[in-house]
Amino acid sequence: MPLRPRQKKLIIVLAFMPFLVIYIAGVLWISDFVPTHWAVQLVFYIVAGMAWAVPLRPVMGWMNTDPTESKAES
Repeated sequence: MPLRPRQKKLIIVLAFMPFLVIYIAGVLWISDFVPTHWAVQLVFYIVAGMAWAVPLRPVMGWMNTDPTESKAES
């Protein structure tokens, strides 16, 4: 039985929280090694602020697929 979008969203929410906590801890740890120059820190925090979304992009696509749609229609 395929998962409905609502079930998929629950799975993603429960998996996203630990990922986010680990990601934030990693960014905080790496930030200790970033040089103190303002431009370097600016680039680091811009990249770190957007990088969390990269692994979630395919997951969001999977989460929003409807199991009742056939692949032949797309």
